[in-house]
Amino acid sequence: MTKKHVRKRIPSLKGFTPSRALKNMKSASLKVLQGIKSKKFAREVPKFFRKNYSACWKFFSESRRHMIFALGIFALFFIIGFALPIFFREEILDFIAKMVVTLEGKSIIGLIGFIFFNNLKASFIAIVTGIGIGIFPLVIGIINGYILGFVVRGAITEKGLFVVWQLFPHGIFELPAVILSIGIGLKIGSDLFKKDDKLKYNFKEGLRFFAFVIFPLLLIAGIIEGILVGLMG
Repeated sequence: MTKKHVRKRIPSLKGFTPSRALKNMKSASLKVLQGIKSKKFAREVPKFFRKNYSACWKFFSESRRHMIFALGIFALFFIIGFALPIFFREEILDFIAKMVVTLEGKSIIGLIGFIFFNNLKASFIAIVTGIGIGIFPLVIGIINGYILGFVVRGAITEKGLFVVWQLFPHGIFELPAVILSIGIGLKIGSDLFKKDDKLKYNFKEGLRFFAFVIFPLLLIAGIIEGILVGLMG
């Protein structure tokens, strides 16, 4: 074999430096790590949601009696507000008038944000005040049920029965979220009387339920209500 042939078989090292080789190796390693992380992330996200929604369902099953009671209280005072819209009439009308003034001039985005955060705050309060032996969630259920019955009665009296279908989209997501929040607050309060201390567990699971169930419901409700209110003027 001649020297000429040997030179042809040896690869050219022109432009090769140790620092460049190290840089290329580092870049390749980073790409491999990013690929591994992205695959791991893709596996972990569904697992994360499955774990949390499974825990939410378990807590919902444990709290179903309190949820049903919250629904019953809300429905009872809705009927009272609808049938007998005579209690606190001036205060409720004043509250509605102030709410209308607050919403005037807001963009659809502004309406969505206002409605969402207002409902979020009310639902959060219904949960955390359950620590006061469940009195405040109960009061929230009574007040909200009565006011809704009062408003629906007034709307039907003024615009007819058809207005119920216009009001329906406003509550389809909001009302379940509010009632679930009241139910969780009632569970936190009622379990204080039990021998086994469940306050920490109920509080932790209640906040998990708030984050993974109530928050999305209220976000959807805020978007729907904000758009409808904005379009209807």
